[in-house]
Order: sequence, then structure tokens, then C-alpha cells
Amino acid sequence: MHYDYLIDEHGRGKNGNLKYLNELKIMARRYRNNPTKAEQIFWDEVLQYDKIKYRFLRQKPINRYILDFYCSKLMLAIEIDGDSHKIKRYLDFQRDIFLEKYCIKTIRYTNDQVLNELSKIKDDLKNIINEREKLVFGI
Repeated sequence: MHYDYLIDEHGRGKNGNLKYLNELKIMARRYRNNPTKAEQIFWDEVLQYDKIKYRFLRQKPINRYILDFYCSKLMLAIEIDGDSHKIKRYLDFQRDIFLEKYCIKTIRYTNDQVLNELSKIKDDLKNIINEREKLVFGI
């Protein structure tokens, strides 16, 4: 089953991409140029240069949100959460529910996990990608 058929066409632009607020382009660029230490390590060690078979984008705007990392083929968002996310869990939950409406699965890792358990995260991510491949591509 491919997700393109499940996504509300009103949330997409003329070229089929998910829409986003134009103001977010500048913020996303700023975040890309100034990543947190954990985001930079995650990018360098896990995602950069398609190290895991799929291309991920950094700081991808979708609707009114900026996703830390996003793979359009897998409809998968990865968030690296710092300490500030402890007090805004409800907002993160709302965001995840919103993205689920567009068939985007969000996975979250903490800064501490990235800094201290990177090999465990790599294994977890491989398993999640295998699950997404089955779901999205029927592999």
C-alpha cells in the first residue's frame, strides 16, 4: 500500500509536496546552520550521505512544523528532543497526532540517547525502517 492515496489533497501543493508556512523556510535554514550537538552527531553518524539507504532532509518544514529529520519515501520523521521537551510533551503529542493524519510516523530520541547510546539508536532505527518498508512498499 502506498501512502500517496491516503493523504488529503488539500494539504499538498501543486507539485504534490506537503504544504508549509513560508515563514518557516528562514527558521528551518537557521536551524540547519546551527544544529544542537546531538542533532549534528545524529546527522553525521546515522543519516548523512544516505548511510541508511534512504535520504533524510534536515529541518524540513511541513504545515506549521519543522521536523528535525524527514524521509518522504518512508513518511518518517525523526525528532531529537532536548530537555525543553519534558515540559511540552502535550504539544509534541499534538504534533505527532497531526502528522499521523498525513501518514507520517514520528520517532523520538532524546539528546542523552544520541550522545550516550548511538549504537542502540542505530539498531532501533533499522528496525523501524524495516517496518516502514513493509507498510509503505509492501516489502
